[in-house]
Amino acid sequence: MVQSPSLSQVLYPDSDGKPMAENTLQYRWIVRLVSNLRRLLKDQTALVAGDLLWYPVPVETPPAPAQAPDAMVVLGRPAGERGSYKQWEEDNIAPQVVFEILSPSNSAREMLHKQAFYGQYGVLEMYFYDPDSFDLWGLVRPRADQDFTPVTAMNTPWVSPLLGLRFELFDTGLEVFYPDGERFQDPEEVMGERDQLQQERDRAFAKLREMGIDPSQL
Repeated sequence: MVQSPSLSQVLYPDSDGKPMAENTLQYRWIVRLVSNLRRLLKDQTALVAGDLLWYPVPVETPPAPAQAPDAMVVLGRPAGERGSYKQWEEDNIAPQVVFEILSPSNSAREMLHKQAFYGQYGVLEMYFYDPDSFDLWGLVRPRADQDFTPVTAMNTPWVSPLLGLRFELFDTGLEVFYPDGERFQDPEEVMGERDQLQQERDRAFAKLREMGIDPSQL
């Protein structure tokens, strides 16, 4: 027997029917942002999500206003599984920082609509990056009731007031750095470094054993 969708599913579906990314470059950027942001905030109460539908206000009839940022940070809300982010069920805390990675099909009108939405519903920092043209821009403000300050490529290097991240444009495109200066890496790069360190550790332990030294006693 096929069950009818609940009222909540009708009002607040968990998918907008759009793909997470339209090409591998856009997808790699989204994964890079989400994985590194989670690493940055792992010791804080913070939700980092990619392509998660955010519903800022409840409604009685569809469609509910919603956006699915390519990456978003909600400071003050715990990490965990969610089908969507219903703000009124999350202590009414809006995402403070959002990122959009543009694809060739994105229009200027669409980005202006996203900017207006994020501004209306409380986002404090929004960043837009086109990995094909290396175009970067953003809007930041200290509080939701204050005006935005624009961020453009001319402002780079730029440091996020909330996250401490540094955005810097090079001839090869955008690089994002942790507050300590470490560059954002793709997950496979991190795993490659870990594998290399493990191999070096194994070789060192093998050498110690050849010398008659038990590494576990060190």
